[in-house]
Amino acid sequence: MRQKLNVITLGVRNLEVSLQFYRDGLGWKTAGDSNGNIAFFDMGGVILALYPRNLLAEDAGLPEQGSGFSGVTLAHNAKSEEDVNLVFAQVEKLGARIVKHPAKVFWGGYSGYFADPDNHLWEVAYNPYWSFDEHDHVVI
Repeated sequence: MRQKLNVITLGVRNLEVSLQFYRDGLGWKTAGDSNGNIAFFDMGGVILALYPRNLLAEDAGLPEQGSGFSGVTLAHNAKSEEDVNLVFAQVEKLGARIVKHPAKVFWGGYSGYFADPDNHLWEVAYNPYWSFDEHDHVVI
């Protein structure tokens, strides 16, 4: 298998609520074959998909029920501590649950966590040891 991640699919309870958060609230543009059953966002080389949780569980052949920490977080790298704070101000206005307010962290950066309408955890971090290339991709 190639070392390549192409699509991350989030199972959502209500696609319209999630679209209001990601598309309307954050201003992200849907892409490709987005329709009333699924939404795709081009994340600069990786596709983020939103799909009804019950249908995603059914497709995987697993029960939909589950609670607690899933063991997965999504991350957005910002270019500065101020950018982290701006994202948190934006998502807080959208009603996101702030799990951990941004703060200096043990590894030398600055980060915090919020939960989207379906409790998917997003870390927003500034890493002073990483940079961005001319296409705005993280360089580690």
